[in-house]
Amino acid sequence: MNKPLMMLLAAAAIAVGGVVYLNTSISNAGPAAKDAKGAKAGDKGHGEKGHAAHGEEGVVQMPDSKVAAAGIEILTAAPGTLRNSIILNGILQPNQEALVQVTPRFPGVVREIKKRIGDTVEKGELLAKIESNQSLSVYEMRAPISGTVIDRQISLGEYASEQKPAFIVADISTVWVDLSVYRRDLPRVRIGDTVQIDVGDGGAPIEAQLSYVSPVGSSDTQSALVRAVVANEGMRLRTGLFVSARLVLSAKQVPVTVKGTALQTVENKSVVFVRNGEKFEAREVEIGERDFENVEIVFGLMDGDRYAAKNSFVVKAELGKSEASHDH
Repeated sequence: MNKPLMMLLAAAAIAVGGVVYLNTSISNAGPAAKDAKGAKAGDKGHGEKGHAAHGEEGVVQMPDSKVAAAGIEILTAAPGTLRNSIILNGILQPNQEALVQVTPRFPGVVREIKKRIGDTVEKGELLAKIESNQSLSVYEMRAPISGTVIDRQISLGEYASEQKPAFIVADISTVWVDLSVYRRDLPRVRIGDTVQIDVGDGGAPIEAQLSYVSPVGSSDTQSALVRAVVANEGMRLRTGLFVSARLVLSAKQVPVTVKGTALQTVENKSVVFVRNGEKFEAREVEIGERDFENVEIVFGLMDGDRYAAKNSFVVKAELGKSEASHDH
């Protein structure tokens, strides 16, 4: 074989070997490349899953024990009544239609006293004995009605006059709540209007109806008196003490209401925190009319939804801390 032919065969062999080597290298590199690509995809997937594990947006995880410890009150959205009202000030008075002033029949000296202020008496029970100046005989003063001694104007051994009551006995099972209404509000006030009376003792308000609206006013206060007769359950009402009352002028029924304390603002939106299991969801709501206590919810809540009412700001604070931790 001549020399040129041998050189041509050698070159062909080298070319074929290179192609085989290249194919072998690519084949061996394939799984590694796939593994590397898969690893990158896996890293990305793990990152997304880890972000979701921190919690859903607008949702706060809070177990019942923490809710109780924070004093968060859970109520249910429901139909309610919105009331247009005004605040009045007043005083508790004895019911003058169930009160008797006991006056001595004859002037004389007080020889014996059986009752003091605060004592309860039955009709006909002995109150005091007085020695008459005219006959020098002793006569008895007895209770004309059953009730409570709310005043006494005599002392042992002193002169008792028929011109001044010795005792005042009142049936305090009912009391008068006398309230002052300013002249600008008088045209809107009617007998039968509802009042919610705050006694100031921390208890629940007492609801009653106006039974009297004075036809005259006071020149000193430029106001007129209105009155409600209230049952004195548990002797809770003590005459002489001041009270405040909310006079309801009108009322409107609405389909869904929540307490005004439930409303919070998140990202310039009005929200209510709805309870779902052991989570609170910040639910954006549209607000309608409102009164001193309740708010109408036009959109965002349904009748029966449970929500954070009292101390709902605690849930808002927890939401803020959760979102801040997500940012980091």
